[in-house]
Amino acid sequence: MQKRIGFLSFGHWRASPSSQTRSAADALLQTIELAEAAEELGIDGAFVRVHHFERQLSSPFPLLSAIAARTERIEIGTAVIDMRYENPLYLAEEAAAADLISGGRLQIGVSRGSPETALRGAESFGYRPPDGETDANYARRKTEIFLAAISGAAVARTDPARSGVSGGLSIQPQSPGLADRTWWGSGTRATAAWAADLALNLQSSTLLSEDTGVPFDQLQAEQIRMYREAWANRGWQREPRISVSRSVLPITQDIDRAYFGGQGHADQVGLLEGTTARFGRTYAGEPDRVAEELAADEAVRAADTVLFTVPNQLGVAYNARILATIASDIAPAIGWTPASPRDGERAEASGARRQPEDAVTPGADLHR
Repeated sequence: MQKRIGFLSFGHWRASPSSQTRSAADALLQTIELAEAAEELGIDGAFVRVHHFERQLSSPFPLLSAIAARTERIEIGTAVIDMRYENPLYLAEEAAAADLISGGRLQIGVSRGSPETALRGAESFGYRPPDGETDANYARRKTEIFLAAISGAAVARTDPARSGVSGGLSIQPQSPGLADRTWWGSGTRATAAWAADLALNLQSSTLLSEDTGVPFDQLQAEQIRMYREAWANRGWQREPRISVSRSVLPITQDIDRAYFGGQGHADQVGLLEGTTARFGRTYAGEPDRVAEELAADEAVRAADTVLFTVPNQLGVAYNARILATIASDIAPAIGWTPASPRDGERAEASGARRQPEDAVTPGADLHR
């Protein structure tokens, strides 16, 4: 199994001296620069998280298209888009256009979405589940419509008065193969099996909205096993892709220790929307120790793709250095090899255009 790695950015921004992303423009432009740096390091993917009504990334396709125009090889993707907020046909058009611009590099992750600060936020966008339908089922039904649309199904009819014929119309443009590069962000074992039934790839993050008392990596590995079993039972011909996300913070300099030296090293269990959930641990420490611990992570071993969350408010140069350390000293321990020769000096330079590494005050309120 070929192992791939990528970075995952939430794109936080705040107008604070402690942040290098003080505006939405900073967050967007720096994400593009970090993707360029990641490609130079041989990293395989640049992924963004989508949140609405928050100072984070919210409209992924202009951003991903800009990354595609500035890069040649790296995968571009979402992890994930909340389908409650989406018109599935418009989403299909946007995704196909971005995929064509990138030359078929889009990996689009969608899901039911996560808890949010907005009260019934999707309703403000004009979307509300019909009476008797849950948010989760509403998102899954929209996903099925989206899959049909990007696969070329007829989703509208011609007007015989104007065209002289009666027939079906598919959305345009179409980007062949995009359906095989669509993922479902799953928070449970049951929804992982549902994703396999629809031939969706699987994305699993650092949070599972269920708990059986076993460590997070073991629970997530069980989720992956159930997904693979469901995939095999459906008899799909292609091999599915599976990604897991991890918070990995290598400490190689004093400034890293000031930021992350006190990070926890154990799972956390808590209530999420009334359900017991398990949150995965943070891997922080010397690169050799982190590499050993990550190599022992059962879910990391079972997945073909690992997405590393980045503290984007620390700026491009700092995050490019984190990714360089992961690429050289940590990811090889999980079976990864770079997609192209690494060029650390150019990666540092691409981030150094915006700010020095020591421009942020240690101890700031930083998000990943």
